[in-house]
Amino acid sequence: MKNFKTLKEYSEATGIPLAKHEHFVVRSFQENMPTVVHKMPAFRHAFYAIALKINGEGKALASHYSEFPNGSVVFFNSPFQILSWDIAPNWEGYYILMTRDFIAQSHHFKDFLEIFPFLKIDKAIPFQVDEQETKTLLNIYEKINHEYHSDKADKFDFITTYVLLLLNHVKRYFDQEVSKETANQIIKTADLKLLSRYQELIEVHFREDNEWDYSKNLHSPSFYADILNVHPNHLNAIVKNNLGITALQYIHKHLLHLAKSYLTQTNLSIKEIAYQLQFDSPNNFNNFFKKHTQNTPGRYRKSAHI
Repeated sequence: MKNFKTLKEYSEATGIPLAKHEHFVVRSFQENMPTVVHKMPAFRHAFYAIALKINGEGKALASHYSEFPNGSVVFFNSPFQILSWDIAPNWEGYYILMTRDFIAQSHHFKDFLEIFPFLKIDKAIPFQVDEQETKTLLNIYEKINHEYHSDKADKFDFITTYVLLLLNHVKRYFDQEVSKETANQIIKTADLKLLSRYQELIEVHFREDNEWDYSKNLHSPSFYADILNVHPNHLNAIVKNNLGITALQYIHKHLLHLAKSYLTQTNLSIKEIAYQLQFDSPNNFNNFFKKHTQNTPGRYRKSAHI
């Protein structure tokens, strides 16, 4: 299954025009229809998407939802959902795609996933909207589209404001259609899934048979947050809420566990252990170990064999 990490990759694969901006695009479905791949096999992409489909035949699948209903429908996709479609060339409406970098660049999106927690969900939930709501949403999309294609230096300040307005409308639909208890359970499940993926990534990257790449900072939560396509602050909040420690402390805890195992169960030298655990020098490993255990690796090894 293909996973598109950039808007350029996504555009080329789906047959739509290239985006004008590396991290954000707004487009009408009508604009895409002449060139879009009308039958797209299952794939993933690394973007947040919010769409308004007014008309159009065929079906679009997202996660385990069967297909979107007829009429005006608002739907959103979060990064890494499984998507596919088989559509007729008559879709009408608009959509936007935003990368994590676009979100991170604006202070208006601080605590983005805490304010709009439905975007954590790895399922698309389509909401039918009536005629008046359709007009309201169309107006927002048209304003985003107008700014996007303008040459004004401050256009993304306006676009950010309109995107926030759009997200608040989606939040309203979500709150109306999904009970608070159900929403909390869905979001909790999404948080636990993210936590599990974080733990698994750490396990895999520090595995003894893993291919080392010293250009990557495996000791930093930001490295894993980038793979998971979430902001480091959000990842930290999830780890802390569920485990009571920070994302960095979890890495340190894992490193200490591995270090003690290597020291007591192998004949690897302290230098070899240091590099196995991706420390850039034995001295840094010694300092790290002593800070967390009040003991040096050498003394710890000796005491374990007494």
